[in-house]
Amino acid sequence: MARGLFVTGTDTGVGKTVVSAALLLRYRSRFALRYWKPIQTGIEQDDDTADVRRLATCEPHEVREDGVRLRRPVSPHLAARLANVRIDLDAIDTLGPPRASAGWVVEGAGGVLVPINEAALMIDLMTRLDLPVVVVARSTLGTINHTLLTLEALRSRGLRVAGVVMVGEPDVDNRVAIESYGRTSVLAELPRLNPLTPASLEAWATASLDPGDHLMGLLE
Repeated sequence: MARGLFVTGTDTGVGKTVVSAALLLRYRSRFALRYWKPIQTGIEQDDDTADVRRLATCEPHEVREDGVRLRRPVSPHLAARLANVRIDLDAIDTLGPPRASAGWVVEGAGGVLVPINEAALMIDLMTRLDLPVVVVARSTLGTINHTLLTLEALRSRGLRVAGVVMVGEPDVDNRVAIESYGRTSVLAELPRLNPLTPASLEAWATASLDPGDHLMGLLE
């Protein structure tokens, strides 16, 4: 079985890629870590793999390049249909992540119930990979409902919730509600870094991401 974390979100554009890079910056000095995004849409506008490589200052061997890469910036099932292809979960499962010595930070596309093809959802891929899940959520109004729904969906499939990272202006009331009603831990609150650079992200990750080292046992 592979070791590592699956990074999902309560929405698209919520900050999964930045959190993925931050996880590498936080932990790769202790473990051999690799990043992989199995499915990516809108590749011509936004290349999340390239963003992680830049923000986490990755060596070539720390980033896995293969996977489904689709041009249109829409849901995976629609992007595939527009490209006249079909995303095959069996083929992705065959790709990896390898059951080897490295730990993996695997980033999903969109949220947990985003369609992949005519029958499968992102959560079906997550179930196959069977990695503990870090949920990236907004800190603003509406996040309690969206985050609790995501946590409930994950647990309904037997997936382990590693914790939540909230992105945006810190909101103590929303944090307390997510931890209490969601029966989970908020691993960090990531403000909008301006500028967002490898140095600023590493400084935040070192000081503020998972200060209790709750993720250590999932990566080593």
